[in-house]
Amino acid sequence: MNVAFIPVRGGSKSIPLKNIKVINKKPLVYWTVKAAVESKNIDKVYVATDSPVIKETVEKFEFDKVEVIGRSAESASDTASTEFAMLEFANQHEFDNIVLVQATSPLLTAADIDGGFELYHQEGTDSVLSAVRQYRFNWQVDKDGFAAPINYDFYHRPRRQEFDGYLTENGAFYITSKERLLKYECRLSGNVRAYEMSEDTFFEIDEPSDWVIIEQLMKRHAQSMKMPKIKMFLTDCDGCLTDAGMYYTEKGDELKKFSTRDGMGIARMRDAGIITGIVTSENVEMVKRRGAKLQMPEVHLGVKNKLEKVTEIAAKYNISLDEIAYVGDDINDLEVIKKVGFGCSVNDAMQCVKDAADYVSEYNGGNGAIRDIAEKILANAGE
Repeated sequence: MNVAFIPVRGGSKSIPLKNIKVINKKPLVYWTVKAAVESKNIDKVYVATDSPVIKETVEKFEFDKVEVIGRSAESASDTASTEFAMLEFANQHEFDNIVLVQATSPLLTAADIDGGFELYHQEGTDSVLSAVRQYRFNWQVDKDGFAAPINYDFYHRPRRQEFDGYLTENGAFYITSKERLLKYECRLSGNVRAYEMSEDTFFEIDEPSDWVIIEQLMKRHAQSMKMPKIKMFLTDCDGCLTDAGMYYTEKGDELKKFSTRDGMGIARMRDAGIITGIVTSENVEMVKRRGAKLQMPEVHLGVKNKLEKVTEIAAKYNISLDEIAYVGDDINDLEVIKKVGFGCSVNDAMQCVKDAADYVSEYNGGNGAIRDIAEKILANAGE
């Protein structure tokens, strides 16, 4: 029996409760739990925590084969080693092999864990660790203060393409047997093989600066991955369907500028069977008329809580938030963008909205952004 062991403390000092702080729309620990659950080599996933808040958060994931267990105050202290927590677990549970998974490595995937097991099953292998290949020249300083190279000869400095580099532990996962863990009281022992992960996974979250880097890496990875199947498209109006400008006639009548190309994008999505709609805090008859002209079945004006309204619309059609694309440009769109399956932003949106979005159009609101996003959704659907 192979188990994944994910220790998560509630007492992080540099980033309080970092293991459940949201990154890329999910609590940090979600990503490594997901990777372990999806691994074909893992039979059960144990998340060990001393925090009731973390326990409640993980249980809400509702993943199969996950059990949240407690850990002693001693094993969760600032001075306790990870090995101490592993040994505490090993003495209380039955298993053959254990994968230590670090919650601070959210770029870990099931494919990485399965690749590690392929190495582990090779003859003569006792342990496996994850690593990243680096191509830097390392030096060390002696007691007299003189520096000397560790991994190259500076008289014959190699070019990068001629340099094999070296492997650095990235802390994502370690595999060993229960027998060896108890015998050597260490996550690694005997003949060790290294599973090479992508260069991006070099980073793990220990400090606030690490968080910023990994959040951007995850966003880039998310944009390169296939979006979920979209069944509903919703958008804000001002700043998305329009350019956010306020235009008035001499008589004081308000005007808005809409893009015909955006209108065609909405029509194409409608023809593809995607439900379309507008959710706006404005309460202007002109927006209602625009929605009617585009044959959008869901047009909601004067909305104060957009997430609540979007959730209500999803329930009406019996679809999940993961099947919804939403376009926004300002802070009142932020929570929706974070929750839906494909949260999008126009190019001239508030920066916090762009940071939270899965996709940022290169076009401004009212000037082709909606069409751009519509074409991506249609391409994903094979239209």
